[in-house]
Amino acid sequence: MANRQLRADDGFAFTVYEALPPQAPRGAVVVVQEIFGVNAHIREVADGYAAEGYAALAPAIFDRAERGVELGYDAAGMARGREIAFSGLDRDATLRDLQATVEEAGKYGATGMVGYCYGGLMTWLSACGLSGLSCASAYYGGGIAGTLDRKPNCPLIMHFGALDAHIPMTDVEKIKAALPDVPVHVYDADHGFNCDHRGSHHEPSAALARQRTLALFAEHLG
Repeated sequence: MANRQLRADDGFAFTVYEALPPQAPRGAVVVVQEIFGVNAHIREVADGYAAEGYAALAPAIFDRAERGVELGYDAAGMARGREIAFSGLDRDATLRDLQATVEEAGKYGATGMVGYCYGGLMTWLSACGLSGLSCASAYYGGGIAGTLDRKPNCPLIMHFGALDAHIPMTDVEKIKAALPDVPVHVYDADHGFNCDHRGSHHEPSAALARQRTLALFAEHLG
């Protein structure tokens, strides 16, 4: 488990947290952060996928705006994270960094992606626009309903919380209608239910969503 540097095709260098399994990887997983940066929770998520046998790479996609961002889950952290994600970053540049991470992960085998919150949106956009992904799992990605003019290029599943005030169920229904071949799972939980550092954590939903994600990865990565 260590930080290393990668370089996108435009020359920009960014940090990636990499967690490797003790044995030869059965494939690779790119873990895409929430609006809070590659913080302790995201590193723990990457470590968890490494424990399942995958090489896990979590790129610091906020580096283009501010390096070393690790925010807390309070109101100030949320406000700062949203500011960086939605005002401080160029989305196309972020996708360049994700493409570079996918290409690096590919040296470990077939590569999947999992993303949470802002990372859920970027996972959806990556599934539609990047090359080299074998599958993807997007958790409560706000904004997906506004980008349904595209289609995924790899097997994809999505996860949403029925109690999520940030993503109304009307948006989830739009996604289901536009993507009838994509499994869209809804849980009796709030936004951020996967994160055990947040008050909105819901362990039964987190466990089921992770089980479904691991099944997707087992089928398409190894």
